[in-house]
Amino acid sequence: MKIIAHRGASGNYPENTIAAFKEAARLPVFGVEFDVHMAADGELVVIHDETIDRTSNGTSYVKDMSLAELKSYDFGSWFAPEFHGETIPTLKEVLDIFDSTDHKLNIELKSDIFPYEGMVQKVLELIEERQLESRVIISSFDHTAIQLVKRINPQIETAALFMEVLVHPLDYLHKIPADALHILFPAAIRPSITEVIKSGMPVRTFTVNDESYATILKQAGVQSIFTDYPEKMANFFSK
Repeated sequence: MKIIAHRGASGNYPENTIAAFKEAARLPVFGVEFDVHMAADGELVVIHDETIDRTSNGTSYVKDMSLAELKSYDFGSWFAPEFHGETIPTLKEVLDIFDSTDHKLNIELKSDIFPYEGMVQKVLELIEERQLESRVIISSFDHTAIQLVKRINPQIETAALFMEVLVHPLDYLHKIPADALHILFPAAIRPSITEVIKSGMPVRTFTVNDESYATILKQAGVQSIFTDYPEKMANFFSK
């Protein structure tokens, strides 16, 4: 089972922060996943929600604030006092952390609520500039963004995200097209997903923090799990 650190090592560190990513970078796991939005000035920032309300001491939509404004807020204290002063990272800052590692980098484009015109192009330009094409997976619930990625740079691996139980998923994935399926557990163990697994297309499942669930998924043929506790899960599967 391949382990992917969900929003960094987010079980023990504030999600999508430099602290969480530095911890993930030191672990011998397959990859790391993080989320990208676009600020009002076009800067690419790593945060899960459309607003900063849940994970900072501020209140606003990411799309309505400049990078400088976003950087003025504390993104660590909500998790624990020792992380006071953590700021929202840019995509460039996160890529810097993994520049010298061999982790697979799963960049989730969070354009399923707000379209963020031009974000796909900006992300791909940065990937190409860093020569990371072979190390990146671009995923999204916004399947039009996945289509655009494939049109611009077909060599980059893409993954379609789903929360629901699917009917004939393989047909749809080929139509997008997408290279992999990222799906919520327990939808991943439905018979329709077995079809995808048997085809050889990677199926990766989120968010799995329980060893018994992870075991079930491995037995079902799921390739990877996204987990908030990458070290714990890596140790479990290494036994």
